[in-house]
Amino acid sequence: MRIFSTIFSKSRTRVVSGVRKKRLYILTLVLSIAAFCVQAIERPSDWAQFDRYEADNARLTSLPADSTRVVLFGNSITDSWASMRPDFFASNNLIGRGISGQSTYQFLARFRRDAVDLRPVLIVLNGATNDIAENSHPYDQEKTLGNILSMIDIARANGIKVILTSTLPAAGFKWNRSITDAPEKITALNARLRQIAQEKGIPFVDYYPLLLAPDGRSLNPAYTKDGVHPTVAGYAVMEKALLPVIRSQLAK
Repeated sequence: MRIFSTIFSKSRTRVVSGVRKKRLYILTLVLSIAAFCVQAIERPSDWAQFDRYEADNARLTSLPADSTRVVLFGNSITDSWASMRPDFFASNNLIGRGISGQSTYQFLARFRRDAVDLRPVLIVLNGATNDIAENSHPYDQEKTLGNILSMIDIARANGIKVILTSTLPAAGFKWNRSITDAPEKITALNARLRQIAQEKGIPFVDYYPLLLAPDGRSLNPAYTKDGVHPTVAGYAVMEKALLPVIRSQLAK
């Protein structure tokens, strides 16, 4: 009888011990999640990536005003342009302020810091690829155009000229295959961008037909490897279209 009592006692002890360990594990997990949530609230993510160009912005703003400074503002297409063609940027006093993956919502948030505060004579705007890809918001053409109009208005209110450019061709996006009508949305958006440029009296550089594939929907394979971003050959086509317009605006 004592043997059974001892066995039962040990079994019960193990069960209680197991329950305590499970409770301790759950409590630890809950506390960890709570700590993470508090940290996330106290330290929100840098959604607009203000820190990306913070150091270089400080360097540029410490220099004297430059009557030929031009900012190219955009997403990964502009970002890669600056990294793949540094000589083109340096020889033409162009400042690259592109950030990969960003939509025009993020553009607008950082526009003053990364463009206006650099005191350029001219800002070249290119974007909306990631709006259509729905990187940050469901696509709404009017809201995207509103973001672009706001940037134009902010620049001009600060005495800065603007060149508006078309969104590049793309048949779709590998990171969001649910978007099946990208060409139609890009075409419609570009028509509105051209209209805005005409109404605002600002230059419009249309890269779209220069980079369009024979299928009339995608980025020409001669100028891209992934269907969205230009290669050096693609950037050469864009440079040929953009540079004369920049020079014309600087001469005015």
